Amino acid sequence: MLYTQMHELKNILSLTDAQVEELKQVADRFPMMIGTYYLSLIDQTNPDDPIRKMAIPSLAELSKDGRFDTSGEADNTPIPGLQHKYRETALILVTDQCAMYCRHCFRKRLVGLASKEVASHWQEIVTYIQNHSEISNVILSGGDALMADDEALVQFLDALTQIDHIDLIRIATRTPVTFPERILQDTALLAQLAHFGKRKQLYVVTQFNHPHEVTAQSTAAIKALLHAGCIARNQMVLLKGVNDDPAVITSLFRALTGIGCMPYYVFQCRPVTGVQNHFQVPLWEGLEIVERAKASQNGMAKAFKYCMSHTTGKLEILGGSGSTDMLLRYHEAKDPSLYGKLLRVPLEKDACWLPDNFDASTVLL
Repeated sequence: MLYTQMHELKNILSLTDAQVEELKQVADRFPMMIGTYYLSLIDQTNPDDPIRKMAIPSLAELSKDGRFDTSGEADNTPIPGLQHKYRETALILVTDQCAMYCRHCFRKRLVGLASKEVASHWQEIVTYIQNHSEISNVILSGGDALMADDEALVQFLDALTQIDHIDLIRIATRTPVTFPERILQDTALLAQLAHFGKRKQLYVVTQFNHPHEVTAQSTAAIKALLHAGCIARNQMVLLKGVNDDPAVITSLFRALTGIGCMPYYVFQCRPVTGVQNHFQVPLWEGLEIVERAKASQNGMAKAFKYCMSHTTGKLEILGGSGSTDMLLRYHEAKDPSLYGKLLRVPLEKDACWLPDNFDASTVLL
């Protein structure tokens, strides 16, 4: 069952009539969707439960601070549904649907809504990729890529795996975390992944954010994907009140490495409208949390990077220099000349993002 209306959760979460009406204002602006499985992970007696915070609307989402497109996605869209920001990577929005609408979503402008940004002209997109031999990998995203129907997925996978200059395909999905039944009960999907994985290596990039999400069901979903020949990687988002604790991250990453889903990135939460004042952790605090968590990991789990997806590129957060300057490095860059460049950026202790007037050329080392 999918829950999309606040009144459906009144008795389950012991909400008052007043609370239902208040939270309905949020759900009317930013849709809510949560399935029976993920709802079952919430400790219904704990109003601060981390799973609840990621799935259930909060009045903090009504803040108008922030912006909807924090990494310049619209400016890097040559065809509706296709983003080409970094030279070697193309990203396709194959659907606007998810199994669960994360409250920290950085694509709140799309969630649950029909949008011209969602791929509808797949042949134009495939032709674009065929004509750009510098593209070596493609990300199928959304929404949640595995919430597209099997026919749409097969259409893209069949076309993309026949392009010679494509080395691998990444499938961005939270279904192992939020809706493992999608994987465990669809043997046809797994068969198709195994089939196309023989042509090109398929990576499943998912998002476990808390150890409570690593269950028997989500573990089985990851194992099924691995058995189908996929490689599993995890991108955690650092979220206030959810995982902003070294012990929580340590527990999560140990669990993930144990099931074969290797930590890949820890992302700084973006200053999205409806998210900025709710989930962002200050960068200096985030750096300390992440470094303390990394120190407790074995060598396999230490390979992840703490990054932010900025309009200018993907910046790895390296450490501090002096009392106010933070060191960053371009892990990816929209301007190829910036790739690999080191930056020393003055940041206030409570800064959660780079300043609006950020100019990389003034802070290059």
